[in-house]
Amino acid sequence: MKWLNTLIGDLLSKFGLDLESRIGGSLQFFFYDVIKIFILLSVLIFGISYIQSFFPPERTKQILSKFRGLSANIFAALLGTVTPFCSCSSIPLFIGFTSAGLPVGITFSFLISSPLVDLGSLLLITGIFGLQIAVAYVIVGLVLAVLGGLLIEKLGMEAYVEDFIRSAPAIDLEAESLTQRDRIVYAKEQLMPTIQKVAPYIFIGVGIGAAIHNFIPAGYVEALLGSGHWYSVPLATLVGVPMYADIFGAIPVAESLFAKGAGLGTVLSFMMAVTALSLPSLIMLRKAVKPKLLLTFTVIVTVGITFIGYLFNACSFMF
Repeated sequence: MKWLNTLIGDLLSKFGLDLESRIGGSLQFFFYDVIKIFILLSVLIFGISYIQSFFPPERTKQILSKFRGLSANIFAALLGTVTPFCSCSSIPLFIGFTSAGLPVGITFSFLISSPLVDLGSLLLITGIFGLQIAVAYVIVGLVLAVLGGLLIEKLGMEAYVEDFIRSAPAIDLEAESLTQRDRIVYAKEQLMPTIQKVAPYIFIGVGIGAAIHNFIPAGYVEALLGSGHWYSVPLATLVGVPMYADIFGAIPVAESLFAKGAGLGTVLSFMMAVTALSLPSLIMLRKAVKPKLLLTFTVIVTVGITFIGYLFNACSFMF
């Protein structure tokens, strides 16, 4: 969509703004990224919502209950990619799945994958970073979700789910049968509410990205977050945790950091920390699990994200 960037630049120039100045460059970056992301999201949300109409929570639970062992964790992680949930909205589903009797390792594979990887992020990351990086991001996200769930299961964490969840009666609901027309209507109905939900994070993320892009010198970002610094990945991970945004709000910030010289693995670690380890989601999760399980989950995901960051920094020459 370079034509859009050129069009916005021409319009700003007509208003007397110098695109080489910090203000002019920031405004061009802001308007271009906001419009581009909203155009992409409108198309993506409709298409993905149509796919997601086949996987309501009730049907997801029914499908997951049919699998056991490694295949169950893999399927839970894959289902997470086609469900429209951020980290906070994934937790009520995690509670429902756990109270329905699904093993905690399987539900954690879903909980890690759902906010971290989805079809929308695959297409949006492709448009910004390229197909190779997007596919690699999805693969490592799924691997982290599968291994994280398996490890939690092997550690015997079932006992550290809060008692009120384990004792809750399971409610079996039949997945609603939808016609083709119903699915299209459903997809249309998801469009505006979803756009409205993610819009604040997009504006904030793009605003931060525009500031990084035009006000922070490239040398400073590279000196702090360049792939050659051992501390860049842990630092990016720690910075991402207090932030609360979905993947669409994190991508513009990562895009600007990457353009300024931050290591590829560093920006991917930042994106993963924002989406999978946000502080509000951890607070919500604490209501459902005991401190030992919460700490185990946090440590596993943090170590996994950090390892992924170092791996991508070391292999960035391949991209």
